[in-house]
Amino acid sequence: MTEPTGLGMSKVARILMVEDDEDDYILTSDSLEQLDSYQFDIHWVTNPKVAVEKLSQEEFDICLLDFQLGAQSGLDVLRQAIKLGCMTPIIMLTGQDDDNLDKLAQDAGAVDYINKEDISTGRFARAIRYALARNEVASERLERLKAETQNRSKDRFLAHLSHELRTPLTSILGYTELLLQGEKAKESRSELNIILSNGKHLLSLLNDVLDLSKIAADKLELNPSEINLDSFIADVFYLLQINAQDKGLSLVITAPQALPERIRADSTRLRQILINLSYNAIKFTDHGQVAIKLWTEWVEQKELLFFEVADTGIGIPAERLASIFKPFEQVEDIVTRKEGGAGLGLAICTELARRMGGELSVESELGKGSRFRFAIEPGDISDVPRSELHFVKADTNQDNEHYDPLQGRVLVVDDAPDIRQLVQKICDGFGLQVVTAENGLQAVQMCNESLSLDTPFTLVLMDIHMPVLGGRQAIAQIREAGFTAPVIALTAAALKGVKRSLVDIGFSDVLHKPINKKALYQCMSMHLAAQESGEQIDEVEPHILLVEDDVDAAEVSKMLLESLGAKVTLAFTGAECLAVLQSSLPVCKILLDLHLPDTDGLSLAAQIRTISPELEIVVVSGAQIEASQLSALNISRSLLKPLNLSTLQSLID
Repeated sequence: MTEPTGLGMSKVARILMVEDDEDDYILTSDSLEQLDSYQFDIHWVTNPKVAVEKLSQEEFDICLLDFQLGAQSGLDVLRQAIKLGCMTPIIMLTGQDDDNLDKLAQDAGAVDYINKEDISTGRFARAIRYALARNEVASERLERLKAETQNRSKDRFLAHLSHELRTPLTSILGYTELLLQGEKAKESRSELNIILSNGKHLLSLLNDVLDLSKIAADKLELNPSEINLDSFIADVFYLLQINAQDKGLSLVITAPQALPERIRADSTRLRQILINLSYNAIKFTDHGQVAIKLWTEWVEQKELLFFEVADTGIGIPAERLASIFKPFEQVEDIVTRKEGGAGLGLAICTELARRMGGELSVESELGKGSRFRFAIEPGDISDVPRSELHFVKADTNQDNEHYDPLQGRVLVVDDAPDIRQLVQKICDGFGLQVVTAENGLQAVQMCNESLSLDTPFTLVLMDIHMPVLGGRQAIAQIREAGFTAPVIALTAAALKGVKRSLVDIGFSDVLHKPINKKALYQCMSMHLAAQESGEQIDEVEPHILLVEDDVDAAEVSKMLLESLGAKVTLAFTGAECLAVLQSSLPVCKILLDLHLPDTDGLSLAAQIRTISPELEIVVVSGAQIEASQLSALNISRSLLKPLNLSTLQSLID
């Protein structure tokens, strides 16, 4: 509510003064004017009923409320206002010193109680400043909570959107690729390639929206791997060549020097940048050519790999060059509206290039064309052989991978019949025996029954979002029943931390939709081989479970603990804490906040004791806890906030 006036340090504060004595009103107003840190917008009312209406309907920074308003007590006004949800700090003013009245006022919800004789003293000034400061803090916290709620709502919406769109795309892309790999669809190969291409385009649009959200939330992950540069460039060239030919354009890829045969980078993200820039170049060029150039160059003692995409298209006005890298700013908005798009591509490419060790820049002249350039860190290429580009392209439409037969009995769990059938067909092709279930409840029953069979399930593939019983709930019941075979989660969620959270609750591994056949084979073969040999895959180290509802406090405590070498899992509610304890995550210690949104820490500690009687619990609080309370729950110790490195080091020791 308070806000700077613009020139000085003083702020404007809106005050409701409820006072039936004009002399007292004038005296109080004069005292307020002496506070040079604020300018006061005073609203004066004398009627208790009007005062209640204003407090319930309008926003004020402070209310100064007379204790005696004619025949009515100011306490009545105070109680009615609080009952109606008034959040304004109310200071009670009275003409007499009375400790009992002071207690009554504060019990009713007043933030302070001041004798009118003190209005011209520092006591009154301090009370006003304190109330205003408290109100500002409360307002800032409320705004932060609103922003956090909006972000959580956006994340939930995007997660739902991702799931709802990726599920049908799994079927479209998966079945199209299966048909392209078979002999039945030779006559329809051209049409199937069009379906596959457009399906991938839909997926790319969805990814653009999700990528921007992940970038904003700092949840975008890069997955670097070794890339055969010649094959990678050939892939990109042949993919773009069709689009260029359709417009009668020449597509040229050149390298003025020998290039490293292998680099290390995120191939998906590198391809995303290169294809996005090239598609834009083709889209906005009607005559001439699109040229892609590659070279290496030393920059600040690092050898970077540079890419340049140049066209002879419409160009971009100089005054708009900077704005095209902003989200929702489209090149076509600048010159022509004949092309479509979400307007997110360049913003995403800019951020991806930055995260890959370089930056994206542009030079353009209206009517003559544009030149986009970016660089990436290619890893250590000092000893990598170098050669000219040969454009040796892998056949992307044929499954030339050789898959050694796998042995085992697999349960495929998914509520979507087409995806169930797709995964079943792929697993059949691997030589596996396959049984299917359409929800988590069926999966739990079938896993339990298989434990008594001569041929129990050797592996389970399970969707996360299903009716009747979802994957998260099903895995808890499956593990609780003693089913120890690998259970691999299939999920459309691609946000940072999803795999860790699913492994924490009992899944052996995670695969993302749309299903990639090669990735599925590699994942299944690894877990089946490990199960046969009795080896443990990706054993999870003991974790400290940090239970804290304040996101900022939780994150900073987690960072401190991790800096000391600890493994940390977060829970923000009592329910989340219990869910982690009922999972397979090896928790060695719990750091437990006393104030949680769905329970208090001591009640939660009692519930924890029923699950893990010997687990060490350390309570964190803003006040000392009675030793008798800690002893009754077998709590080892309590820590006072704020936590610091020294305190946490002693906790780990």
